[in-house]
Amino acid sequence: MFGMVARMDATQQTLRWRLADDDGAQTDLLGDLVERVPGRGELVGLELLHVRAGRVVNRVPEASAMPFRWTINAYRGCSHACVYCFARPTHEYLGLGTGEDFDRRIVVKVNAVDRVRSEVGSPRWRGEHIAMGTNTDPYQTAEGRYRLTRGIIGALGEAANPFSILTKSTLILRDIDVLRDAAGRTGVRTDLSIGTLDREAWRATEPGTPNPLRRMDAVARLNEAGIPCGVFIAPVLPGITDDPAMLEDVVRAAVRAGAVGITSILLHLRPGVRGHYMEWLRETRPELVAEYIRRYPRSYAPEDARRDHDARIRRMVRRAGGVSMAPMAMRGRIRATPAPDPHRGQLTLLG
Repeated sequence: MFGMVARMDATQQTLRWRLADDDGAQTDLLGDLVERVPGRGELVGLELLHVRAGRVVNRVPEASAMPFRWTINAYRGCSHACVYCFARPTHEYLGLGTGEDFDRRIVVKVNAVDRVRSEVGSPRWRGEHIAMGTNTDPYQTAEGRYRLTRGIIGALGEAANPFSILTKSTLILRDIDVLRDAAGRTGVRTDLSIGTLDREAWRATEPGTPNPLRRMDAVARLNEAGIPCGVFIAPVLPGITDDPAMLEDVVRAAVRAGAVGITSILLHLRPGVRGHYMEWLRETRPELVAEYIRRYPRSYAPEDARRDHDARIRRMVRRAGGVSMAPMAMRGRIRATPAPDPHRGQLTLLG
C-alpha cells in the first residue's frame, strides 16, 4: 500500500519494482545469516532466519512521494499470509519465493533494537519521523517471541523520536505501556488495518491475522489509553470486500471505536504480487478472474474507480458522524477524523 520505485534493467529491459522500505539495497542480507531456527509452539510451521542487519533505519526513496522519509522493518516475510500482500517481491531479493516462502520463512533481524539505539543516537540523525509496518507487519506472530518491536518502541521513546505503527495484529495491545510512555515524550500514531468485518472474506484473504472485530476493539482500547489510533480499510478487494454495506460496517465500527483517522485504499497489483494473487483468485473465485484482468491492465485500478471509491468512503464517514478530509498525496487514500461518539469503546465482538 506504500510507495515504490521503478527501475529499468538495461540488459533485460524488464521493469523491476522496489518497495520504498524493503531494504532492497541489502541484497546480501542472508549472507549474514546467523542461524536457521525451526518454529515451535505458536511458531510451529515457520522457519526463522536469524540475521544481524547492518542498518535498520532505512530511507524511503525520494521518488516514492510518501508522507514519511524513514522506516524500520525488524522482520521480512510475514506469517499473516495475506494473499494480496504488496511486500511479497522482497523475498525474491533473498533468493526466496513470493508464495509459501514469504508466509513461512521469516527473516528476524535479531540486532534490530541495538541498531535502532545506535542509529537514532548518532549525531548525524535529525530526529525525523519513522514509520513502522510499511513493509511487513511489526506485530506478526514472531514478535510474540522476539519482542523486537517492543524494544524498538522503547528505544524511540527514550530518544524522543516521533514514530508511527501500522499493523493488523492485536498484539500491539501488549505494548500499551511502552507506547503510552513514548507518547508522553514524542509524537506517536498507530493504525490498525481492517479491510473488512466479513468473516468469510477475512478468513479467505488474511488467514494468519486476528479476527477483524478484535482488531477494531484494539483501536478503541488504544485510543482510550491515550494512544492515537486510526483505521486503514485496506486494501479493498473488488468483488470480495467492496460491497457498500460491508464497507459501511467497517466505517461505522471505526467511528464507534474512536478512530482518529479512517483511510481506505483500493487493491493494487504490482509485478510480483499480481501472479500470486491471480493464481489464488483462479483457485478460489474463478468467476472474478475476467473482471480483474479488465480492471487491472496496470498495477493500479483506473483513476475514476479510485476517485469514486474515495467519494463513497467520505460519504460513509459523514453519515457515521465523522469529518472527511481531503485525499493525501498517496494513490487512492483518504483520511477522515471521526466526531465524538457516545458508543466509543463499546464494540461488541461476534466470534
